[in-house]
This record gives sequence, C-alpha cells and structure tokens, in this order.
Amino acid sequence: MKGKLILENGITFEGNVFGYLEESVGEVVFNTGMTGYQEILTDPSYYGQIVTMTYPLIGNYGINLEDVESNSPKVKGFIVREKCDYPNNWRCEMDLDGYLKQNKIIGLEGIDTRALTKILRTSGTMKGIIATRELSQTAIERRFASFNNCDAVMKVSTEEPYTIYGDGAHIAILDFGIKENILRSFKKRNCKLTVFPATASAHEILKVEPDLIFLSNGPGDPEDLDAVIETLKELIGKNPIVGICLGHQLLALALGGKTEKLKFGHRGCNHPVKDIEENKVYITSQNHGYYVSVLPDNMDVTHVSVNDGTIEGMRHKNLPIFSVQFHPEASPGPRDIDAIFDKFLTVVNKQKIK
Repeated sequence: MKGKLILENGITFEGNVFGYLEESVGEVVFNTGMTGYQEILTDPSYYGQIVTMTYPLIGNYGINLEDVESNSPKVKGFIVREKCDYPNNWRCEMDLDGYLKQNKIIGLEGIDTRALTKILRTSGTMKGIIATRELSQTAIERRFASFNNCDAVMKVSTEEPYTIYGDGAHIAILDFGIKENILRSFKKRNCKLTVFPATASAHEILKVEPDLIFLSNGPGDPEDLDAVIETLKELIGKNPIVGICLGHQLLALALGGKTEKLKFGHRGCNHPVKDIEENKVYITSQNHGYYVSVLPDNMDVTHVSVNDGTIEGMRHKNLPIFSVQFHPEASPGPRDIDAIFDKFLTVVNKQKIK
C-alpha cells in the first residue's frame, strides 16, 4: 500500500506503508545502528518519535520476545529503506511487519533514507507525518499543531513502585522510562532494586533507606520535568546519586546547570566517547536529543563525545554524585563500557553524607 512521509518543512517522501496502517505524527529522528532494531523499537526513550534506520536492510533476523527493552514498542513510526519479508534466525519468533501490526505502529519502506538523514542533519530533527492518504495543507498543519511530547515520561514510567530482590546494595530507581537491560545489569550485580514512578516524592524514596539513588533514561525535554527537578534538589546531599541519559540531564538541572537540544541528536550504537579519567576511548550506545550545555558548579567532566565534544559524564567534586549521558547497558550496541555499573556501585562505598 502506498504511503508517504510529510516533513514539517514541506518535503515529502513516497514509499510503501506496512505494519499497522493508520496515520501517525511524531518527531522524525535517525539511528545509525546496523543491528538492534527491536531494542530500538522498545526503548522508552523513543516515545513520541518516528525512527529512521540508516542501515538499508532491516528485519533480516526477525523479532524475538527475549531481547525487548520494555513491554511494547514505544515509537510512533518506523522508517526503513527495505524491510526483510523472510527473516532467518534460529531465535526468530515473528517478522517485523507482523510485530508492528500487532502493536499498532505504522512503518514506511522504500524511501531514500540517506536523503532523509541528510535533511535531518542539515535542518535538524522535525515533526513528520506518515500518511496513508492525501492530506490537505490545513489538515497537515492541524496534525503538526496537535503533536506534543511534553508528557512523554509520564506515559512510559511505571505507575506503581515495585521491588526486585537481591542481597547486595539497595538501589532506589526513579523510572523515567527505564530500559530492561539497566535492571538486568544491576540484577547481575545482585542488587536489590526498588523502582519508583517519576512522580515519587523525596520522602517516599528516602523512606526505603536506599544505599544509592539511580536516575534512569527516558524520553523528552528534561526542562519539562519541573516537579522531578525539585524532587532531586531535595535528594541531593541526603544519598549518593547516579544517573544515565535523561537522568544525567535532570541531575545537571537540579545542580544548577543547563541543558539544550542537539540539532539532530545522538542515536546509534557506534558513538566514540573519551573517558578523561582513564584516558581511553570507548564505543558507546546513545539515544538522546538533549545534552548538558552548562556544567553545574562543583562538578568535573569525566567523559566527552569524540564526535562533537559535548559532555558525556560528570562527577561531583565533594558529594557521591556521578552520571553519564551514554547508555553503558547497551542493548543494542557494544558492551565496551559495562563497567560503569561497577563505578556506580563504588559510589555506595564512599563516605556516607551526614
């Protein structure tokens, strides 16, 4: 069935729709990963976005239900150069088309994804519509005006607290859209995890007497989360705190720093990051559209992006506070820097804050 992508700047791409054949609007972004499409589809940080894969053939190993990063796909749409109709892998349980159809997500194939990526790199990310029929200019403008992703975190966060038991350090997790492999990475280290919704108060979090507070990844603009930032201000100085991605950005805002939107974001599993403390470069998995533009006072930079020099990690000079912008848990991506979770746990062993 014919369909098209209509960008906010008026450019259109014609192709064929697949999956769930219902029009969708979202922010169009691109991911440079060669594999890991099902982890990308189910990463809550992509909530509200139409994801374009730059690698040309997607779906060749199908979908299995073990390697997902949340309970369902979170993207608003999925764009590929060519989808594979006959996947071949011993773990394959269904094909990409059927998976998207089952989860009511539209896909678009057969467009020039290289040209689309160049447009996004030049003009920046923008809203887009995957349409299955002709739309008037008025209808297009109305759909763009109706799209808002300000409540993205509340859509993907857990509604109720829950506990995952372990005999090690007790970690209170603020869930802004956490990936499953973050939980698995802590469980592998035998941690006890108490996972809280994004709306949890400082009192509720401190009541469980955690050894460490972890701030998860998640979608959207960190500046939209005023209430969360105020909660973090109450927690700073009371417990060790670490974070990843959106958690890193929120921590920076709570400490007095600033964040800004990147032109086209960092999304892929091939981003080089330099660890300043170890003087080493690691290849990392990333998925963010915002970054820490002004480092808070009393913080040191620990990691920087080799590609554009943006801040990828920070550590407090006096307090047990440490965070990174990239995804050390990977999924998809290389596990070069999985040891960051061990660094998180060393924060627990530092002198307790009085």
